Amino acid sequence: MTAQHSAVCVGEAEDVVKELRAALAKAGISLPSLGLDPVSLAREAPCPLVELGRCSVETARRITAAVLR
Repeated sequence: MTAQHSAVCVGEAEDVVKELRAALAKAGISLPSLGLDPVSLAREAPCPLVELGRCSVETARRITAAVLR
């Protein structure tokens, strides 16, 4: 059951990454390294972490402005 739960979590995490990437794109923001954290994928529980990655100061400002709207 743990492996199945892990597969469900990975699928959910992948969906969230796609949704976040689309939402950021609508705001004119791109995070090229957005994805699932490979270290957390290696374990079965809890669900994988989303890696937001590094970004420029300008991108950080744009994210801040989008969140504050």
